[in-house]
Amino acid sequence: MTEQAKKRPPNWRSQQDEDDVLGKAFDPRITRRLLSYVRPYIKQMVLGILLMGIVSLADLAGPYLTKQAIDNGIIKGDLGYLTQIVLLYLGVMLLSWGTRYAQIVVLTRMGQQTIYDIRQQMFEHVHRLSLRFFNNYEVGRLMSRFLSDVGVLQEMVTWAIVGTLSDLVTLGGIIVVMLSMHVKLSLMTFVVLPIMFAATSVWRVRARDAYRRTRASIGIVNARLQENITGVRVIQSFAREDYNRSMFRDVNRENLAANTAAARLSAIFFPSVDALDALATALVVWYGGTQVLDGQLSAGALVAFVFYVRRFFNPIRDLAARYNTFQAAMAGGERIFALLDTPPDITESPNARELPPITGHVVFEHVTFGYEENEPVLHDINLDVQPGETIAFVGPTGAGKSSMINLLGRFYDVWSGRITIDGVDIREVTLASLRRQIGIVLQDTFLFSGTVADNIRYGRLDATDEEVQAAAEAVGAHEFITRMEHGYQTEVGERGVILSVGQRQLLAFARALLANPRILVMDEATSSVDTQTEVLIQRALSRLLQGRTSFIIAHRLSTVAQASRIAVLLSGRIVELGTHDELMALHGTYYQLYTLSFLHSEAGELVYELPGSQTRVP
Repeated sequence: MTEQAKKRPPNWRSQQDEDDVLGKAFDPRITRRLLSYVRPYIKQMVLGILLMGIVSLADLAGPYLTKQAIDNGIIKGDLGYLTQIVLLYLGVMLLSWGTRYAQIVVLTRMGQQTIYDIRQQMFEHVHRLSLRFFNNYEVGRLMSRFLSDVGVLQEMVTWAIVGTLSDLVTLGGIIVVMLSMHVKLSLMTFVVLPIMFAATSVWRVRARDAYRRTRASIGIVNARLQENITGVRVIQSFAREDYNRSMFRDVNRENLAANTAAARLSAIFFPSVDALDALATALVVWYGGTQVLDGQLSAGALVAFVFYVRRFFNPIRDLAARYNTFQAAMAGGERIFALLDTPPDITESPNARELPPITGHVVFEHVTFGYEENEPVLHDINLDVQPGETIAFVGPTGAGKSSMINLLGRFYDVWSGRITIDGVDIREVTLASLRRQIGIVLQDTFLFSGTVADNIRYGRLDATDEEVQAAAEAVGAHEFITRMEHGYQTEVGERGVILSVGQRQLLAFARALLANPRILVMDEATSSVDTQTEVLIQRALSRLLQGRTSFIIAHRLSTVAQASRIAVLLSGRIVELGTHDELMALHGTYYQLYTLSFLHSEAGELVYELPGSQTRVP
């Protein structure tokens, strides 16, 4: 294995195989689905085709008018006739310009609207898919569907389809006109066509492989760029700039080689077409010249024929160039429709009803669940949570803590058993009415581009500025917000880049508080904040949790100890349930987890034991 191959990302081949393989140039199944998106704009398509026909006829008229000007104007010395032909020629060209402009406007609008519909449908469909889909589908591949694949469809719908029709009409018209003018000269032109078709066939096969390689290589370059930009902090922390620079140089060099090879093929093929064009022109001029000298062909007809020959090869060249566009579009369309055909794992019942305002009585009844078939994560879970009660889930990694809250929000469905809220099975209500009444604060807080106020208001879009500020004050965020240059109107940047981890968490608490959910879920929500920030959060928690049914996943004792009850999960089962004092008195699993993780110093401070050090927490 070469050094370059060793340095390739582990998923390099799978990315190439799935995302960059070009299919057939024409796939009836994919084409029919694409046309279903064009159908609402069929009037625009028909108008575009009519305009295209006018443009083609105007282009065909040019050489014929030139013939008339030479034979009946210049040679005969008829200045009036020559002037009329020139004016007619200018009028035809003006008509061609106007109709070509209208054609571009109409077809571009139709193509853009079609692509808008496809992309909008994709966006809406993706948001209906469950977390299981996103766990198994890389973000880079998903972005490729929205950008790269939709882009090649846009090129095909807007230009390639109509352009191909235009080329075929133009080519057919030129052949008819040439044959009507002089059969032998036409056959002389067609002599080079077998060579042209052979060269096109060879180029088409090699170009397909070359362009597949370029698509694969640019995909890898984009993936490496995204990874290195996102992970720049880790790269700099480990001083791996040279190593990553070398890795990127390898994939960038492969992209260079792929594009150079593709350019080399184009540099061979298209000048070859031009050479055949020149050869056909030379044959026409030689044979046509003898016909003119013998008086069997007019000089104007020969000039017009030369013009038609030059135009004869343009559509052939265009059709060959569009072959890969159709291949890429068919492959891109297949991947897009595969995404659109992916069924959501979580669907609403046809009889789903709105969940009315709840009190927060949550019951897990014999719940069994897993992410992979025959590999259950939770086993026969039974838990009755009263309104306003706070339940803390503790246990080792993989015990099933996050699975419990994922099921509560119905991001996944139980295998067996059921989960009820106020006696209603959550599978019997609409997802929106369920999730509107559940607030979630995660460890990795996600903030959207926009202002501080926008992000706090995200949970309740109709909240007033006063309500936004009140929520921020309640969680202790108001002080640091007012210190910012523009206060609540400060732009936080992508993912809240200008804020610290603790500040982002405080905004997440304010967002949850403003949404005022009856059920609150905190998944490691305080694990990423410093002790000073945690003090602020703890002061706000009593207000945030008051009157709500809450579920907490946390490792910090200060968060767990205040829970009404603590559920200890081990291997997907609740092995202990009770208050902190009750579970400590049992000297069971919770006691072992607690004593392994926490020690008390003589001064009564809480000490979290780390390898080789101790961190004191007030």
